[in-house]
Amino acid sequence: MTRSGDGIRAVERWDEVFKAVSAEPRRQIVVSVMDYPEDEPASLPEAATNPNRPADPVRLRSELRHTHLPMLSDMGFVEWESDPFVVFRGPRFEEVAAIFEAMYDSATELPDPLVVGCRRLERERSA
Repeated sequence: MTRSGDGIRAVERWDEVFKAVSAEPRRQIVVSVMDYPEDEPASLPEAATNPNRPADPVRLRSELRHTHLPMLSDMGFVEWESDPFVVFRGPRFEEVAAIFEAMYDSATELPDPLVVGCRRLERERSA
């Protein structure tokens, strides 16, 4: 592939990563799956639930099945099963996980409004 073609593909991949993390349940899924060993699934809807903003479990299940999981799966970031209702790493998981790893590594540099109230970032900042 030419350098120009590489640049276009990189832009497309970044667009996909940012689209994937543009909704809270999808961010929670990525963070939850990061905490599990590569071959171990995370239970749903728990893995998609922000402990600071619990969602209606019936609505969340529906949104996961019809919106969030298909999107993440189509992009290759996760794979999921409906029985049992679980999610695990997809072939491109590291691309989306890299955003959170970089954020955690830079927690002390992030503005307070992005850290205060986020347990994981607060923990990373104080470590």
